[in-house]
Amino acid sequence: MPASGVSAAALAVRLSALGLPTRVEEHHQHTSVEAEVPDTLSAESWREVLNVVAAADRFGLLATSLNDRTLWAVVRKAVPTTGDVGGPSHQR
Repeated sequence: MPASGVSAAALAVRLSALGLPTRVEEHHQHTSVEAEVPDTLSAESWREVLNVVAAADRFGLLATSLNDRTLWAVVRKAVPTTGDVGGPSHQR
């Protein structure tokens, strides 16, 4: 598993420990974590959740008019330091 996957899995475990059901997905350039946020989440729990997702490269909250709330976090995969980093036109 890439390092981003390990970091994302750790985020998912911590969010699950706070009572949020999570899912982790591998993508080409990042690994994402999503968690459903219940309406009953306390202010203290929100602070803990924000401390967890602060370790991600990006995070946000998607809220719908149906009161569904999905917290998301993204951990970027490392860019290779050698080889075909920028494509053929960027090689030296």
